[in-house]
Amino acid sequence: MKNYVSFKNIQKTYDGDKLVVKNLNLDIGEGEFLTLLGPSGSGKTTSLMMLAGFETPTQGEIYLRDRPLHHLPPHRRDIGMVFQNYALFPHMTVAQNLAFPLSIRRMNKSDIKEKVDKVLDRVKLTALADRYPAQMSGGQQQRVALARALVFEPKLVLMDEPLGALDKQLREHMQMEIKALHQALELTIVYVTHDQSEAMTMSDRVAVFNDGIIQQINSPSTLYEEPQNSFVARFIGENNSLLATQTGSEDEFYRTALDDGTALRALKVRPSSPGRKIMLSIRPERVGINVPAGQLPAGSQQINARITQFIYLGDHVRMMTEVAGQPNFMVKLSAAAMDAAWKPGSEVTLSWQERHLRALDAVTLQ
Repeated sequence: MKNYVSFKNIQKTYDGDKLVVKNLNLDIGEGEFLTLLGPSGSGKTTSLMMLAGFETPTQGEIYLRDRPLHHLPPHRRDIGMVFQNYALFPHMTVAQNLAFPLSIRRMNKSDIKEKVDKVLDRVKLTALADRYPAQMSGGQQQRVALARALVFEPKLVLMDEPLGALDKQLREHMQMEIKALHQALELTIVYVTHDQSEAMTMSDRVAVFNDGIIQQINSPSTLYEEPQNSFVARFIGENNSLLATQTGSEDEFYRTALDDGTALRALKVRPSSPGRKIMLSIRPERVGINVPAGQLPAGSQQINARITQFIYLGDHVRMMTEVAGQPNFMVKLSAAAMDAAWKPGSEVTLSWQERHLRALDAVTLQ
């Protein structure tokens, strides 16, 4: 895939002291849907705004099709932009809002009308062309904002938390619409969100930001199955963590011990040395409960646990347990798999394949 956007050694500070973005190097492929994901203050929105031209890098250069962007103001970058708050002109109708970016590009009236009609049809808003923003629902306004970003036919569209103000059902519907437009129009989309399920649903790749640094960038499936550090493991999906001491090494595994002496083998992910405290990570759905020893697959290990509570969520039940004195170790079960004998306080045996237990960096359990 050919690079369409490149961030080269980008740094950004607002006060001359604290770096909001730290030495960002990122290539975005032509036609890619890339999501910048992270908590508030992680640097994702600042990175997007520098690409849009609303912020200036303190250091480094951003390239679009191998051309530096630093000398171009936002309106000359030919980049579509969709904001969370829609940013529609309240005194203009839908059609007038869509015509505005074309008129500032000095297109003639007949071409403007043709493009406005075309994009209205694409986002199914033709019947609302003469309405004002205040006369429309949030979902309709978001469609107008999306149409305005597409009306001048850019190949790069930036979206900053565009669905954050919508309810869950409408948000999920708009996710599918945006993804369909991405594919139909062969757009390159850079999307910012703090919602990891949104990022996983829509993206070709996800860049996980924290503290101004990309912690990991991969496909959604790789991020989920192969997190490279504890932050990514906790931020993407649900995750179990166990603090352990590294006691040795065997091939691709570390030998580790929990505080009660329980020995576990975990896949090597981050460098470690004997005696060091490391975080072990495993997804809840990888954990079995009370599986007879004779039925365990090769390479499995078992550990004792005590049930602390059940959380009913309709399609599944979360069984919370305590393992080696460490709380909140989760097992996901279907309602049909529940055993009437299981109660808070019951002792159970948990098991998993050792390759699913990942040895990450040491962090303090929350």
